[in-house]
Amino acid sequence: MTDLAANNKRIAQNTLFLYLRMLFLMAVSLYTSRVVLNTLGVEDFGIYNVVGGVVAMFSFINGAMSTGTQRFLTFEIGRKDINRLKNVFSTSIVIHGLISLLVIILAETIGLYFFYEKLVIPADRINAALWVYQLSILSAIIMIMSVPYNAIIVAHEKMNAFAYISVLEIVLKLAIVYLLMIGRIDKLKLYAILIFLVQLTIRLVYSSYCNRHFKEAKFHKSLFNNKLFHEMIVFSIWNLWGGCAAIAFTQGLNILLNMFFGPTINAARGISVQVQNTIAQFSQNFQMALNPQITKSYATGDLTYMHSLIYRSSKFTFFLLLLLSSPVMLETETLLCLWLKNVPEYTVIFLRLMICVTIIDAVANPLMVSAAATGKVKVYQGVVGGILLCILPISYIALKLGGNPASVFIVHLCVCIIAFIVRLLIIRPMIKLVLSDYVKKVILNCLTTGTIALIIPLFIKYSLTQTPVWLTFFIVCCTSTLSVILCTFFGGLTVSERQFVLNKLSTLKYKLKK
Repeated sequence: MTDLAANNKRIAQNTLFLYLRMLFLMAVSLYTSRVVLNTLGVEDFGIYNVVGGVVAMFSFINGAMSTGTQRFLTFEIGRKDINRLKNVFSTSIVIHGLISLLVIILAETIGLYFFYEKLVIPADRINAALWVYQLSILSAIIMIMSVPYNAIIVAHEKMNAFAYISVLEIVLKLAIVYLLMIGRIDKLKLYAILIFLVQLTIRLVYSSYCNRHFKEAKFHKSLFNNKLFHEMIVFSIWNLWGGCAAIAFTQGLNILLNMFFGPTINAARGISVQVQNTIAQFSQNFQMALNPQITKSYATGDLTYMHSLIYRSSKFTFFLLLLLSSPVMLETETLLCLWLKNVPEYTVIFLRLMICVTIIDAVANPLMVSAAATGKVKVYQGVVGGILLCILPISYIALKLGGNPASVFIVHLCVCIIAFIVRLLIIRPMIKLVLSDYVKKVILNCLTTGTIALIIPLFIKYSLTQTPVWLTFFIVCCTSTLSVILCTFFGGLTVSERQFVLNKLSTLKYKLKK
């Protein structure tokens, strides 16, 4: 019981640190993205998004390896094997170094071919776009080499480090906005340079923090382990397949939209992604605090606790995203007009569809973490990755048949629902999950609570047709927020979960008073 209480306390504290970090970053991000869009213009903003996406297509290799690095580090911490932990870290540094080399080769060959032959970029902006492309490659390398350091912070559950370092990140992002407005060189080139410098600075700070606080976070050639290298590579090969799917339905769709409709549509997607990511960060921060506990509980053989964490993570994630996204979904047009001076066409429908996808993927994320914890990801990644890979070719067919830009996100949403069901069926025997319990405690609970919570806000929205826009916006946002909170607290949560929430709120209130 003592360990359980300590784990719950650690989860609550880490969640608080991550939310404080996210709130600061969110406020700055929303402000800076508005200024950047207005300063660059819709076309240049779209160019930045699609060109950076070409590089991201190749860095998906890093995404597959980062999942493996995170899993192996957390697993060894759960087993309290410090020597093995040092081996994992040094081996992961070598692996990410090799990934960096591979990304450079792919980006400067296949990537450049896509850049010159496939992307739709105005002739007078090719030079500036090439600057963005090359700086995006350097930024990708920085991110790749920082993965082991960020992973060790998460594995040790030291989320306060992210909160503290975010203060520096906020200052630097605000500096970007100021320099972008007063700079006299090409705005697109300047923006790419400044983003690269900020990423470099933040990565160096994280690396320095890890070197000072974690004795295993130091690379030693002698600690490289061939057997472990092979084990991590084999594990990550199947994650690589899943990574291919992820890059296909993110950057692949971005490039597809560029090929069919030009950079203006990429700007609409870029804005939608900005808001989507802001909402998704709430669930990611909550789950980041729980994910290490899911892996560690599997490492110690405590499947009962692992299952309870999965249920709690999936359910709380849904309610949290419902609370945040319901006002956005109901008042998308008004919100975007208040935020931006110039709203690109299709941004509204893009955003609504992408939020639906985000909710489904976020609820499914604990299942993905559970699969990674077992180390047996061959069937999981092979089947689920294959399903998600279908998004890109189906979207291409839809556009070829005359579909509008929103059709690719409709395809994405439908395939994600299918993938969620398949995930659940594959995970069930791997961790001895009782399917009926998950359906009852998570799926039916979330669908019922969500449906009831949205009835009143929807009725009010379509009843206030003669009310001023600003007043309708205020009433709908307040009503939807209150409705979700009440329905979640009294209908979505169990008695013990309600007591848990009340206790945490009381503790937080006491700390704030002090």
